Amino acid sequence: MEKELSILLTKLQGIAQTGKRYGKDVFDQERYEELSQVTKQLMACLYPTVTKREIEILVDRDEGYATPKVDVRAVVFNQEGKLLLVKEKSDHSWALPGGWADIGYSPKEIAEKETLEEAGITVKAKRLIAVLDKAKHPYPPALTYVYKFFIRCEPLAGTIQTGIETSDVGYFLLSEIYTLSLSKERTIMENYQMIFADYQKEKNEIVCD
Repeated sequence: MEKELSILLTKLQGIAQTGKRYGKDVFDQERYEELSQVTKQLMACLYPTVTKREIEILVDRDEGYATPKVDVRAVVFNQEGKLLLVKEKSDHSWALPGGWADIGYSPKEIAEKETLEEAGITVKAKRLIAVLDKAKHPYPPALTYVYKFFIRCEPLAGTIQTGIETSDVGYFLLSEIYTLSLSKERTIMENYQMIFADYQKEKNEIVCD
């Protein structure tokens, strides 16, 4: 139920945000602004640990037509068939290297940049494995509506090492990943099963919701 409510709230916020941008008169603007404020209040009720200021920043930092945010994850295997993971300082849990897409970078460039920053190695992005709608998979409830890109990358140079946002780095078999504490906001076990199936079969097919 909590996840369903969070999706409805992101939809409401999208309606309010788009309406404030394209509303035809001052009365429309007032109604959409009121809808935005009510949505913030409902978010505060659903997520009591999130501060009012954090909700305001999250909701008000975007403008214009509301669209999903893009999260890019790099998929890097070593010669032994182990997958590169990083341990996030923010929650002390493991995930694929990656993060929000930055303006001015293509999805492949984001995957390469994030891997260098978080794991210390240079990689070459090769192909898109999947584009997933986060709301359609068993991730924890979230305040933002997200599309997740998984991009297969080839390691080129360097030795894995931690970055500013990571406390540990390593390569893991799928059986080992089952034993790890996963950063489920970023990647879930379902993602790793998909990634290893792609690696083992080299299907060269894109999974897309």
